[in-house]
Amino acid sequence: MSVCPRFDHLLVLPHLRVQNANAVSSPLTHGFPSVTAFQGLMWALERKARALGLDLAFKAVGMVCHDHQEQVTEGGFVKAFRLTRNPVGKDGGTAAIVEEGRIHLDLSLVFAIRSERWNREPEIRETDTAAVADLLAGMRIAGGTLLPPAQPGRLRYRPWTIDLTGTEDDRRTGFRKARMRLLPGFALVSREDRLEARLVELQANTPSATRLDTWLSLSRINWRHQPSGNDGKGEWVNDRKGQGWIVPIPVGYGALGELHPAGGVANARDATTPFRFVESLYSIGEWVSPHRLQSPQQMLWYADSQPDTGLYRCRNDYHPAADAFEQLYDFD
Repeated sequence: MSVCPRFDHLLVLPHLRVQNANAVSSPLTHGFPSVTAFQGLMWALERKARALGLDLAFKAVGMVCHDHQEQVTEGGFVKAFRLTRNPVGKDGGTAAIVEEGRIHLDLSLVFAIRSERWNREPEIRETDTAAVADLLAGMRIAGGTLLPPAQPGRLRYRPWTIDLTGTEDDRRTGFRKARMRLLPGFALVSREDRLEARLVELQANTPSATRLDTWLSLSRINWRHQPSGNDGKGEWVNDRKGQGWIVPIPVGYGALGELHPAGGVANARDATTPFRFVESLYSIGEWVSPHRLQSPQQMLWYADSQPDTGLYRCRNDYHPAADAFEQLYDFD
């Protein structure tokens, strides 16, 4: 079982305003960009930072969404994406442009960083953090455009770091203070345990139920009639009540065939890298308030590549554990 890579610091880029990000995260899901989009952003940002001479290794990324506005029609039960009106071609016909759904986001990105230089020279962190923010300002985030802060001078828009090189108590205390700065908002975490629990529940009544049936069941609200008393009337029960804000999400890719040598597939985007045909892998995620996270690992997503088995997964180490405050107040 893979675990989150080791890191020493957290680099937080708070309240980024992203316009027209890709809302279609996979062939079957929409509503928020895929985790793979943010991991790709992390790797691209690391390459740019190293080219600038910064001693920064990006190990994982976390996303906290503060606000969103999906570009869809209003007023009906069935919604459709709002698409732009593109110029017609020379023959007067519609231009061959395949548009995707768009979403405006206000989100904070949390990067797990490992840097020997930051350990030796703590005073350099602020300069490096500002340099990373400048690099990000010229990049796309999930296909969207990063807008300048509404009020650049305000503290809430300034990047900041967390030192996690101390004792376990120091790291826990530092993260508890940091997670409060990410409120109000919700962090996307993995809830594969929901799949396993629902599979057992479905197979108790339908032994032929598969994981696809389980995923579809958790992707929608299911109402079932539950008898009560002797009158036979009963009540209708929502089977997702109390389970949190769970959503279907893509979590990487699975291989459809063998690995092709670099340049062996025509019209590939990169002729210098081996090529493989893949399809999306799906799981269940949950939007969790940062104050409910007990460690930074519960927030972070990292890559788990297994070329031999054809799996290229995004992993997250979230494990629900109610603390005393949550047991006293039921937030569900």
